[in-house]
Amino acid sequence: MIRYGLIGAGMMGQEHIRNINLLGDARVTAVADPDEAMRRLSMATAESAKGFLTADDLIAEGECDVYLVAAPNDLHAGLLQRLMATDKPILVEKPLATTSAACRDLLNMAKGRRAPIWVAMEYRYMPPIQRLLQAVEQGAVGDPRMVSIREHRFPFLPKVDDWNRFNARTGGTLVEKCCHFWDLMRLIVQSDPVRVYASGGVDVNHRDERYAGGVPDIVDNAYVIVDFANGTRGMLDLCMFAEGSHWQEFVAVTGPKARCDALIPGPARFAPDGAPREAEFVTSVRALKEEVREVIHTPPELLIAGDHHGSTFYQHQRFLELVRRGGNVPEVTLEDGYWSVLVGEAAEESARSGEAISLLGRGP
Repeated sequence: MIRYGLIGAGMMGQEHIRNINLLGDARVTAVADPDEAMRRLSMATAESAKGFLTADDLIAEGECDVYLVAAPNDLHAGLLQRLMATDKPILVEKPLATTSAACRDLLNMAKGRRAPIWVAMEYRYMPPIQRLLQAVEQGAVGDPRMVSIREHRFPFLPKVDDWNRFNARTGGTLVEKCCHFWDLMRLIVQSDPVRVYASGGVDVNHRDERYAGGVPDIVDNAYVIVDFANGTRGMLDLCMFAEGSHWQEFVAVTGPKARCDALIPGPARFAPDGAPREAEFVTSVRALKEEVREVIHTPPELLIAGDHHGSTFYQHQRFLELVRRGGNVPEVTLEDGYWSVLVGEAAEESARSGEAISLLGRGP
């Protein structure tokens, strides 16, 4: 059995526990979190886990096979620096860090490390996205020329100490939330981004909220254009005040032969009728003007275990395959994590300045 040490026992940490419980041959056996309520809740979800006040206490105990970091974003870099001193695999929640500079430092520190560090980009492992990636790889669209992603969803949920309301702790919405989308774009087009332009604002959500840390400053809507080195373009349409949207995410890849779409519903608890909806995959063939729809089924136990359409479970399956065979090259690398933060950081800067941001020469 693979023993996980979980650092960060909040909402996402508990989703990880529920999915790891479904694997059968892995368990979260140690949980570290300074918040007693979250720590106790996670220990109960994990059933037989030990609780620790700090990550250092958990690491010193030394009885874990792998580490899972699900703490607030601004803690990731420091935790990874400590965990790199071990010789054990690490799965770290997105974003890798809150700034590209911190990500670059982690890349340099990890050179020569034999155990893998896997960045948790769950969206890659959603069944409709996997179907989309398969179609693109098989040449269904030809060479992709445009990638369009729309996310219209509910506002950020309440978190411990309200950490997700502030750019300083999250990296900003276009890092915290949208690193998934920059990662998907880069994965689909197989090219690195060279230019980012964004328009966004703080227009609806959290405007009347006040916390000890001040007034929330995270954007709640944006349009972002990303140019890639191979000439492909990507676009994100983000709205964080669109509760009840039938499709939460809509990912379209278009090339000279066809357009392929992945349509992903949001969690059932945010749907008007509270009923779970199946995802869809659509292929529109340009020359024949045909449209073929496939329903993408996710097992109900995975829908219950988390809000990411089964992707957290499938990601852990792949991560554990790597751990068991002793590999050191993860499917989602520190370089992938760096690029996803860099694009989000540039989008945040562009939204504030009104200027396009060049990424030329800024690769890892």
